[in-house]
Amino acid sequence: MADTRGCENCGAEFTPRREHGRFCSARCRVAWNRGNLSDPPPEASALQWSITAMIDITDRLPRTRGLDRPRAFAAVGEAVWWVTIVDSTLVRYHPEAYDCVLGGLPQLERHLIEETLSGLRFVRNRMGPDFDHVDFIHLGSGPRRRADRVTDWRWNAMPELTFDWLSPRGQEWEMARYRAYQDQLAGHTVGETFARAASFLKMAAAKATAEAVDSLPPAVAAEAVARG
Repeated sequence: MADTRGCENCGAEFTPRREHGRFCSARCRVAWNRGNLSDPPPEASALQWSITAMIDITDRLPRTRGLDRPRAFAAVGEAVWWVTIVDSTLVRYHPEAYDCVLGGLPQLERHLIEETLSGLRFVRNRMGPDFDHVDFIHLGSGPRRRADRVTDWRWNAMPELTFDWLSPRGQEWEMARYRAYQDQLAGHTVGETFARAASFLKMAAAKATAEAVDSLPPAVAAEAVARG
């Protein structure tokens, strides 16, 4: 993961504040957006199909039974994937809408959502190459065990990890995700985690979509609304 990248508007090298940062400044982001208004933005379509997929899997998760372990683990993995895809799409293409919705929340709730999404990015990055699904999930034991309900499964605490193969900035980001996972996911239920993340992302996506349509020329906006 590089520490610097080129701004997509002016080409200047900059150090991104976020993983998916594309511009060196708000001025460059506004200039790029104005220069591309006449195109039906591909990022709008990306957000539309990714939010639809996220809503579908997070709505289905409470109805997914844990007795069929392979299918249940696959559902959790799919939910992780789509939540983080929607999150990264919003941060990359709609940062103003994302920050506006996030900034409108009480400080404690805002911190909880940020840490939850960061923890889910950690799961996305580690699930598969380093850990299996079962390493992340605790099914419970004893008379109160509810392994038949996927949303009652809990996230396991992870061992201490290092990320020496990454750049210094990459190590910093991945360690922050690991700590967020330990603080906000480990010991909490799968259902609680996805409900919190999906609720925020749906609000942010709705604002981003509305702002994208408002910024288009009237004819293009009318066509976008007609397409749904």
